[in-house]
Amino acid sequence: MQAELVLDARNATGESPVWHAAEQALYWVDIPARQLHRLVPSTGDHSTWTGNEMLACVAPRADHPGQWIAGMESGLFAIAPKDDGTLATTPIARAAHAAHGMRFNDGRCDRQGRFWAGTMLMDMAAARIVGRVYRYQRDVNEEAALRLQFDELIVPNGMAFSPDGRTMYLSDSHPTVQAIWAFDYDTATGTPHNRRLFVDMRPLPGRPDGAAVDVDGCYWICGNDAGLVHRFTPDGRLDRSLEVPVKKPAMCAFGGAQLDTLYVTSIRPGGDLSDQPLAGGVFALRPGVQGLPEPACQF
Repeated sequence: MQAELVLDARNATGESPVWHAAEQALYWVDIPARQLHRLVPSTGDHSTWTGNEMLACVAPRADHPGQWIAGMESGLFAIAPKDDGTLATTPIARAAHAAHGMRFNDGRCDRQGRFWAGTMLMDMAAARIVGRVYRYQRDVNEEAALRLQFDELIVPNGMAFSPDGRTMYLSDSHPTVQAIWAFDYDTATGTPHNRRLFVDMRPLPGRPDGAAVDVDGCYWICGNDAGLVHRFTPDGRLDRSLEVPVKKPAMCAFGGAQLDTLYVTSIRPGGDLSDQPLAGGVFALRPGVQGLPEPACQF
């Protein structure tokens, strides 16, 4: 299957692609550039907005059209694109980072609209086990809260939810871990339990990075360093691996009018790129399956 270059974005770290159905547009971020991107594939119209902190993961806000919830460096923010190319940024919840030099990384909403996001030390080579995963929602007293759910991670990633919302997935991308876990998920309370190993990625090509789930409940995850996107069945069996023309695909998301296009963002590392000149680009695959609408943040 041939991957199509959608945009030669040259992102340093292209992440968090989200299909906005009402706009028929793809949004994503470039983390170190502090930028939110928007592309309308039917016209090729491409826009960018720059914030005041690194921008790692986003989801639309259900009750605030035009706004997004975003995991950045110091916490969660409400962001909104402005006509001058900047992002209006309003703090929502500060994170109590476990160490200096951390930021948010992978994040998304569960099927009920609770926003989940993980944090990591920006110096991955240090391999410090200070990564955390938080859930953001309002409690019974209508107070917004960022609640710690998991710790003892290095690079939390690969967050996704099954079509019925009753299974949660989470990975650790660090080379020393490369594991994907599944959890039973209580949709009423937003509580995961019964953690178990879903896939050990160490024998497979690529480290587990960002993920998506299709209508069949299969889990798609980028194989960073291997130029692949893997599809695993709900029982953890590798079903297929699709190639992209770059070494570091970062995250994938279903989009298009029928949600049958798998968009893939990527990383543009430093050094010689003669063997992957399109690194940092956004690509499209048509795998013959449909995805699911991405939930908006309801809280």
